[in-house]
Amino acid sequence: MSGGRDFQAAGRSVVVAGEAAAATAHPLATLTAIEMLLDGGTAMDAAIAAAAVLGVVEPAMTGIGGDCFVLMSVGGTDRVLAYNGAGRAAKAAHPDWFRERGIAKIDADSIHAVTVPGAVEAWCRLAKDHGKLGLDQLLRPAIHYAEDGFPVAPRVARDWAEDAPRLARNPAAAKQYLPGGKAPQTGDRVTLPLLAKTLREIVLKGSAGFYEGWVADDIASTVTAEGGLLRISDLAAHRGGYTLPIKTNYRGLDVWECPPPGQGLTALLMLNILAQFPSIGSGPLSPGRLHLEIEAAKLAYLERDRHIADPDHAHIPVDDLLSEKHARRLAARIDPNHALDLHQAKFLQPHPDTTYLTVVDRDRNAVSFINSIYYGFGSARATERSGILLQNRGACFSLDPAHPNCIGPGKRSMHTIIPAMVTSEGRPVLSFGVMGGDYQPMGQVHALTNMVDFGMDPQAALDCPRVHHEDGVLGAETGLPEDVFLGLADRGHKALRLTAPLGGGQAIFIDWQRGVLLAGSDPRKDGCALGY
Repeated sequence: MSGGRDFQAAGRSVVVAGEAAAATAHPLATLTAIEMLLDGGTAMDAAIAAAAVLGVVEPAMTGIGGDCFVLMSVGGTDRVLAYNGAGRAAKAAHPDWFRERGIAKIDADSIHAVTVPGAVEAWCRLAKDHGKLGLDQLLRPAIHYAEDGFPVAPRVARDWAEDAPRLARNPAAAKQYLPGGKAPQTGDRVTLPLLAKTLREIVLKGSAGFYEGWVADDIASTVTAEGGLLRISDLAAHRGGYTLPIKTNYRGLDVWECPPPGQGLTALLMLNILAQFPSIGSGPLSPGRLHLEIEAAKLAYLERDRHIADPDHAHIPVDDLLSEKHARRLAARIDPNHALDLHQAKFLQPHPDTTYLTVVDRDRNAVSFINSIYYGFGSARATERSGILLQNRGACFSLDPAHPNCIGPGKRSMHTIIPAMVTSEGRPVLSFGVMGGDYQPMGQVHALTNMVDFGMDPQAALDCPRVHHEDGVLGAETGLPEDVFLGLADRGHKALRLTAPLGGGQAIFIDWQRGVLLAGSDPRKDGCALGY
């Protein structure tokens, strides 16, 4: 990886550490992770504590009302574990129920988009299996910020203001998350006492403190009051679980993802397509490189929308989709000079929300951890007694009975959030992720190829300007040079400048030869990387 940057240009250096490192989307969460490591905790302890803090200080992006997925490289080896912390639809959520009521689509703001939150169960299980510190210590920082208050960071303030109209429609959400009737501004101090009370219940009773008792009753009654199907029995029945990760090889590196229902397979398929080309471009911001990446994404996303669903309820031909033969067939469709027109139907609404973090400890346990309530503030509904923002992950379901991702009793929807891990020669070398809903596979591939094909360090790879194809239009960040923008337009892309950045991300590279960690944090968020 290249180490030199222009110190006269705006930007930040990659963080270099010898013992351990953490990177999150908020300084308070990164600090929390480091404190847990210094107190003798593992990378998993640090990740869970940081995720809990993010659920308080970055409430538009994540919280205990959402889901999480985790990849972990154990003890500096290529033994990669995957945990599926996705919640399920209600047992009563049969497609006929929706059809009989004339509901053709589960809207993101619909009460029917609320699914069982899976994150808390995942935190408790992973802390028990891979941590050294108890829930009391792991959740203490989050409880502190919820009870005593936290100052609102700039990107958090921007997201809060954007979603204020949605929060205002729900009395409980407005009361708790719009102090004084409006979104807090940068530097304002916010407290969330009800959320603190719920976190204390989880410390006291573990996952039972969330999925049973008064907290579960509060969640279920909030949903049923609006005609939703979720019941307390759905919460009590929830269990996440370990699953076998999937991988592909790109330029000699093994790239790992969680399996379906996550969309990580999409990123692997993109890499397989790009691997068919000896070179993906003359430079990281060359029109040829970005065009190839965009075309690979179009083809891979089309396969995603056809196939990815809950593997407990549908057959997903993972091996066939990731085969060399399939990659060659798809790559052959790419014209280096002309954009494909696939007439792709819009399946997911674009949104910038979710939070990702990564931690590597002194034993080189590497944790790639993503937690989300889907849209900004999830469903924009809060429970009245427990202060939980409920996710709207059910909006990812189809209502077409012929589609494998059609909603059904106890099913998990196709999921956008995807942590990633890279190993080489039996050891982890990179723990990373890029957030941003539909953008995530594209973002992961962009960041990874920045490092692998163009030699960037993790910080430079995340800083690099981004593009994303959505619904026939190519959105380009303002940082993309004008000549590159025009070069993409010349290839037939309907390009426009975006008014908001694409996603966010964090990455930690493990340099085994020199015994150091290189950590980066996306400038599109408030966060930072730290190490020691």
